[in-house]
Amino acid sequence: ELVIEKGETGDTIAKDLVQLGVVKDFNFTYKEMIRRNQGFFPGTFKLLKQMKTSDALDRLEDTKYLVVNHVTIREGLRVGQVFDALSLATGLPKSDFEAVTLKELGLPKSLPSLEGYLFPATYDFGTKVSARAILQTMVDRMNEELNSFGVPASKRHEVLTLASIIQKEARLSNDFYKVSRVFTNRLKIDMHLQSDATVSYGSGGTTVTTTDAERSDPNGYNTYVHAGLPIGPISAPGSKAIDAALHPAAGPWLFFCAVNLKTGETVFSTTVAEHERAVAQWRAWMRENPGWNG
Repeated sequence: ELVIEKGETGDTIAKDLVQLGVVKDFNFTYKEMIRRNQGFFPGTFKLLKQMKTSDALDRLEDTKYLVVNHVTIREGLRVGQVFDALSLATGLPKSDFEAVTLKELGLPKSLPSLEGYLFPATYDFGTKVSARAILQTMVDRMNEELNSFGVPASKRHEVLTLASIIQKEARLSNDFYKVSRVFTNRLKIDMHLQSDATVSYGSGGTTVTTTDAERSDPNGYNTYVHAGLPIGPISAPGSKAIDAALHPAAGPWLFFCAVNLKTGETVFSTTVAEHERAVAQWRAWMRENPGWNG
């Protein structure tokens, strides 16, 4: 297996080929690269011992010889779940990912954690890549996404925090922007967000419903206890959630309630009375679907 790093030059690659026993002569191999004006894909390539130089260089131009670990990180996963998926795909211990520090990834040490800063997408990683390099790729991809939306560095934590809540609370694609408006409207009037998703995150829970005790816990993620946004993101927000955080729908809503957890149907309300009717719909649905906890 030959690992080609991004930006690596032909002379280095030729030396590696000789050292691995793939080709015999450095000078001949390097001259052949120059003659071909050969470009290189970063990644890990599967080669054979004692190959003809031309055959080895042909393989380095053919992506079917790339050896990769394919992994899809879904929107809304928590950082621990992301580490689980990366560990399963790469064979690296989860502890390797947990050991990487914010400073190593170029992120402020003041962040509560890496939560929310790993962009959810499908990735192909080489077989010899480190946990730090994998996480750096994902952080860089999130930065690219934020750059595409024009989000300045000073606003990134705020945007990702709101986007992560929208990602967990919105169920249907078109509702992302309405959920964003509900939270934005509440923030404008200093009304507590009262997001059960943040409560569940702060208590280590995994369901859409929370207990009275969880809603009264003073941890920094509890938006029933504390006004404003929580201290940090609660999940990995995707592009749509980020877009919704930045561009909420127009509307007066202050409440929303999922009235069918299977279909995702959600009712948006402006008054307490309207919201109470929606909550009654949700309770009726829960009675008809015992054992459902989201």
